[in-house]
Amino acid sequence: QVQLVESGGGSVQAGGSLKLSCTASGFIINHYNMAWFRQVPGMEREVVAAIKWSGLGTYYSDSVKGRFAISKDNAKSTAYLQMNSLKPEDTAVYSCSMKWRVGTEYDSPSGYSFWGQGTQVTVSS
Repeated sequence: QVQLVESGGGSVQAGGSLKLSCTASGFIINHYNMAWFRQVPGMEREVVAAIKWSGLGTYYSDSVKGRFAISKDNAKSTAYLQMNSLKPEDTAVYSCSMKWRVGTEYDSPSGYSFWGQGTQVTVSS
């Protein structure tokens, strides 16, 4: 059974840091592009970071560039999102997703169609 499980969310004050984890089961992430999305109620889900299946490429949305870092550990079947200098506007449910390495580019939101349950991140001012 293919499954993605996120963890690491919580409540922090502005300027703080959190590290999210996304652990996969039922498949091997080595050949999958991975991405982190976030969604605020009433808004569309947006991609904030993505990493190429090989690890040799990363993408960040303008809103998080320079503050967030995505990585993956194939041996642990886990992708991470290190979030620093958090702002209140980063408050959202964060979910990870994956797509096969062949197809649309890793930094395109198209093709990401399977997500975990998400983890809540709340940043207070």
